[in-house]
Amino acid sequence: MYSFTVNGQPVTSETDKKLSHFLRDDLHLTGTKDGCDQGACGACTVLINGKAFNSCLFNLSKLEGKEITTIEGITERQKEVFAYAFAKTGAVQCGYCIPGMLVSAIGLLNKKPEANEEEIRKGIRGNICRCTGYVKIVEGIQLAAKMLREDTPIPEEEGHAKLGDDFKRVDAIEKTLGTGEYVDDVVVPGMLHASAIRSAYPRARLLKIDTAEALEHPDCEAVFTAADVPGNNKIGHLEFISDWDVMIPVGEVTRYVGDAVALVVSKSKESLAEIKNLVKVEYEELTPLLSCEAALADDAPKLHPKGNLLSHEHLIRGNADEKLANSKYVVSQHYSVPINEHAFMEPECAIAMPEDDGVFLYTGGQSIYDEQREVARMLGLPKEKVHVQSKLVGGGFGGKEDMSVQHHAALAAYLLQKPVKVLFSREESLLVHPKRHGMEMDFITGCDEEGNLTAMKAVIYADTGAYASLGGPVLQRACTHAAGPYKYQDIDIEGFSVYTNNPPCGAFRGFGVCQTAFAIESNINLLAQKVGISPWEIRYKNAVAPGDSLPNGQIVSKNAALKESLLAVKDIYEKAPVAGIACSFKNSGIGVGLPDVGRCIVSVEGGKVHIRTSAACIGQGLATVTTQIACETLDISPDMVIAEAPDTVRTPNSGTTTASRQSLFTGEATRRAAQKLRVELDMGRSFTDLEGKEFYGEFSAETDGLNSDKKNPVSHAGYGYASEVVVLQEDGKIERIVAAYDVGQVVNPRAAEGQIEGGIVMGMGYALTENFALENGYVKAKYTTLGLIDATKVPPMDIIFVKASGIHEGLAYGIKGVGELATIPTAPALAGAYYALDGDLRPILPMENTPYQKKKKK
Repeated sequence: MYSFTVNGQPVTSETDKKLSHFLRDDLHLTGTKDGCDQGACGACTVLINGKAFNSCLFNLSKLEGKEITTIEGITERQKEVFAYAFAKTGAVQCGYCIPGMLVSAIGLLNKKPEANEEEIRKGIRGNICRCTGYVKIVEGIQLAAKMLREDTPIPEEEGHAKLGDDFKRVDAIEKTLGTGEYVDDVVVPGMLHASAIRSAYPRARLLKIDTAEALEHPDCEAVFTAADVPGNNKIGHLEFISDWDVMIPVGEVTRYVGDAVALVVSKSKESLAEIKNLVKVEYEELTPLLSCEAALADDAPKLHPKGNLLSHEHLIRGNADEKLANSKYVVSQHYSVPINEHAFMEPECAIAMPEDDGVFLYTGGQSIYDEQREVARMLGLPKEKVHVQSKLVGGGFGGKEDMSVQHHAALAAYLLQKPVKVLFSREESLLVHPKRHGMEMDFITGCDEEGNLTAMKAVIYADTGAYASLGGPVLQRACTHAAGPYKYQDIDIEGFSVYTNNPPCGAFRGFGVCQTAFAIESNINLLAQKVGISPWEIRYKNAVAPGDSLPNGQIVSKNAALKESLLAVKDIYEKAPVAGIACSFKNSGIGVGLPDVGRCIVSVEGGKVHIRTSAACIGQGLATVTTQIACETLDISPDMVIAEAPDTVRTPNSGTTTASRQSLFTGEATRRAAQKLRVELDMGRSFTDLEGKEFYGEFSAETDGLNSDKKNPVSHAGYGYASEVVVLQEDGKIERIVAAYDVGQVVNPRAAEGQIEGGIVMGMGYALTENFALENGYVKAKYTTLGLIDATKVPPMDIIFVKASGIHEGLAYGIKGVGELATIPTAPALAGAYYALDGDLRPILPMENTPYQKKKKK
């Protein structure tokens, strides 16, 4: 028997288990989050006798007589102050890390009530955030500390939520205090627990599965295999490519170590691992294909029936060979970038249960309608028989677009007619979900004697891993952006997306553009040196302006402000002793001729305006964006607005949260729906008169396919632009980062700043420290060794918003996406800075010979 105190109440346990598990599973104190269960992320931070510790590192046997305080047990005054301060400063995005951050802050302030910024950063260095870049969190802690010291009352705030207002996020308080529900926080009576057995090898023939011993375990409810799938055993994020097995059938070949071969269902979460170990699986190990070169060899075995080439793109405009042959200066360089892990804070989780003659699913992904479609296909059900509802999503960055846990939870629940939860451990999350593509890239770029870009050629090989995921669209985006946001028209860009036996690669913030931007921007630095002009000057000389043509032929819209962004960072770049600069652009919307629709229903219910859209918030604050658009359109206060959670029964399909599209597409759909309500109000009708009425808005963008024969095709609905400068100290450490962004109409300045700061820090990690350890197809990565950047390593950042001098286009009041654009320019700007520091080109990520890389042992 173990006895101690939790939030002032005596508790006991007969079982010695991790404190984090006891708090969540036994006491249902779910404000303490389980992010890694390895003591690496800080999401489970609690106070033990007033000091902050990771609760996953303490077994109950170590806590006899101690006082534990969770987020639920802090004082009401602390709750009020931190809820206000974190909302006010914009410290909250996905929110999963925030309760742990808050508890760490309280632990620090208990010792140092007047802690300065450096001390605060050190105080939360054990708490990882992948969304914010820590800047707003530090500001929130500083504000809270001041209010607590000075006993400041909570200020009354005016309820303004028009476009451009620093309106507090609609979900900030529940996320700060840990009361908002993520899927793993939900408990359903009679809930079973399921987990998949994964392949022992990157490539092997599955010979036999023996479940007899496992089925004898008293907790074992069932063991399912591919033979039990009632519908289609193949799923896939893209409807036209369903190549991912729900489970590998006996006799077939596994494609990576994350492949599921069986699904174990237990009455108890604690006995799952034990039951899984009782399932005997026999394999014939086969030689894996671990590179694009190996997979494309003439004698390579086919990993999929159609072969190992997922997709091939070849974008040609003008005559690049001729232009390069006649160019004064030409540079040719190979670049190599690795597979990269999202490391979102919330591990994947889904709960499914029977509903009528179908299933109901709690999820935390990036599109409830994609999940509905794939689950229905797997179960052989009509889509309407699969009801999906999203809880809060603890980060995604593209990593939660594919099925991970949803289909397995739904399968077990449907077959057993009982509620089932599937929760990934962090280890399983790292193993299973798709990553950022590793790419091998050859870039040739030319210019004339004055530095005017003339032409470019590129050949890109993308390792898409075991399954398609979004490998095809990622390759398209890598190719369409490979020439950069510059005004030259002769391009020859060839790309190959190749199946291998590595983990699948798919969507990740930047969606292929982070890779090719690193290459083209580095080549431009080499050209600037040959011409004898500065990297800033060559970019300004070639930067597109309204009316110019992008390399893909699309006419630059009148709301583009790339040149303005360059002018905004000119002084800091030119005055810095050592600095690097990069430009980038990123599409808003799927584009390239594919269907792309935003939808919203605005309804009047109970005297409130309900915004109903399926668009997932994965941290970017979509509900806040739509609230501000509604307030702008209807001229009402935000307390009149309720932004509903995505639900396939209540909210229309607004597509996946991807391609920086939701603020524009769903934003415009929301504006159109709200405008219809506004017409009724302007005619003198009251909300009481309109009770129960629904107003539907839809926006669809028409774009042209790749290699359109039009002179000026429309590749995407819109683009955002950015210029970023990295200033280095003499020792090579980052002194400051200054970034100027054209994101059109800024909906919420503080929130947009926070997204960009988080994107920059993610780009820093990609460029300097992050490493997804993979050895012969086996995942060796752990959360502790990913190289994620903590609060102490983040330099000062200045975020500048720029706008074109022209009039903004009307779609969604001129709003553009910012989420992906925020990450793209950082790695090439850093590469340029280190090239300026020592003259050594660093064509491989993460970059070597910087103060941020650990010295390799000899």
